[in-house]
Amino acid sequence: MTFPAVWIYWIFSLTIVTYVSAFIINRYREYGFASLVAFYTIYLAASQIVATRLIEFDLGFYTFFAPAAVFLYPFLSQAIDMINEVYGEKKAHVAIIIAFVTQVLLVTFIIMTNSLVPAPFFTYEDAWQNIFSQSIRIVIASWISFLVFQNLDAYVFAWLKRKYPKQVFIRSASSDLLSLTLDSLIFVVLAFYGVAPLIPLITGQIVAKNLIGLLDTPWFLWYKKYLENSIKDDK
Repeated sequence: MTFPAVWIYWIFSLTIVTYVSAFIINRYREYGFASLVAFYTIYLAASQIVATRLIEFDLGFYTFFAPAAVFLYPFLSQAIDMINEVYGEKKAHVAIIIAFVTQVLLVTFIIMTNSLVPAPFFTYEDAWQNIFSQSIRIVIASWISFLVFQNLDAYVFAWLKRKYPKQVFIRSASSDLLSLTLDSLIFVVLAFYGVAPLIPLITGQIVAKNLIGLLDTPWFLWYKKYLENSIKDDK
């Protein structure tokens, strides 16, 4: 059986960004927060774009259907955990607000440019409009679910860190599990209630997101290990 190329890209991307983030924080602490926020916002922007493509998620014994963005949502959760681990919960919430504003701008820019008249020789206008003309309902559902699940992730992670300071795996995996599950429930219900069958969509997203979210936990443990001699909690 051929190893799916998506996992090669996924492993490569997560390894690079984890190492670069840890390196910058370790060597240039004052630039670490800005760097993590930059990664965080590009994850969010990319997830909004690729979410328009529905994919087959094959577990070997069962097949789900979900947006392609399920491969990127765990990057979001890990990025906010990385910020929370080093810079504290308050900075994590600041990063969430910054990222949210960038998404409002992203949608505004897309709407703005979609209002322009295409060149007569641009033959991809219909495809472009089909991909980037998201309905207001889906956009609002995406924004609401993002604000809820990411702020919840930040809060739960910080609470578990205070309660179990040495249990890095517990705070990373547990906060991701809760927030990614809630994100799936909120988004699907708000975006597709009365339009599409909810249970298959919710099930597919919950299973896919949490499976991938669990798989990225070793990278967070590596990040923590890399920084363990230089991190001092910022509160």
